[in-house]
Amino acid sequence: KSLQDALQHSGMNIGQSIDQLAFASFRMPKGDVISIVGIASGQFNTTDILAGFKKRKLKGTKIRNTIIYPMGGTGMDVAFIDQTTMVFGSLEAVKSALDSRDGIAPSFLTNNEMQNLIPIQQNVAVWSILDAQGTRTMMQSVVGQASQVADFDTVKKRLLGSRYTMDFEHGVKFNLDVLTPDVMSAATMSSLLSAAALYKKMGATPAEKTAIDDTNITSKASTLEVHFAATDNDFATLLNSQLFQSVIH
Repeated sequence: KSLQDALQHSGMNIGQSIDQLAFASFRMPKGDVISIVGIASGQFNTTDILAGFKKRKLKGTKIRNTIIYPMGGTGMDVAFIDQTTMVFGSLEAVKSALDSRDGIAPSFLTNNEMQNLIPIQQNVAVWSILDAQGTRTMMQSVVGQASQVADFDTVKKRLLGSRYTMDFEHGVKFNLDVLTPDVMSAATMSSLLSAAALYKKMGATPAEKTAIDDTNITSKASTLEVHFAATDNDFATLLNSQLFQSVIH
């Protein structure tokens, strides 16, 4: 919502301009502060947009050959790499992205572990990857109270990374892979997640119970696999449920 407000404030027609959006959450070089940078691709009328910035007397920050502009009181800044690519986020996040692009800081392309997590099917509507630390945080949140058992503390340290895809072509399909180093770790994680699902189901609403029943949790070799499918109507109901809100937070 903040992104949408910021882009519209910049005079951009979101529906007509943006084809794809990508986000990267990363730790800044100094300290453990986590920043998020966004990259949008599409067709941007940079002449009109920059003229609008100038009209509102917004002064940019020049980083080498690129100018970063504030998005007028939204807390976000934006840099247009060219007429088809824009980078946005906090000023420091955008600066870091430009440093990476210009070879001053390591880029995502040098991170082989993350590169290997990218799903083969990149034609789905949404896909995402998480490193080991991000995966551990996610799984601890999803498993909930089941994370208090000793098995979780042991296997949590063996989570190597994860990826998920979402497809909205026929209803909603969600597929999650959590990578571990061995069969036992994947099987243990599968058991813990299944136990968490049963626990959630005890106090769930009818819509939530249906969602849990529609979730298949298993392990295959060294990978924990979670598959979920729902109709558009069922998923719309689930979006407003307490279970969904607790998972995404």
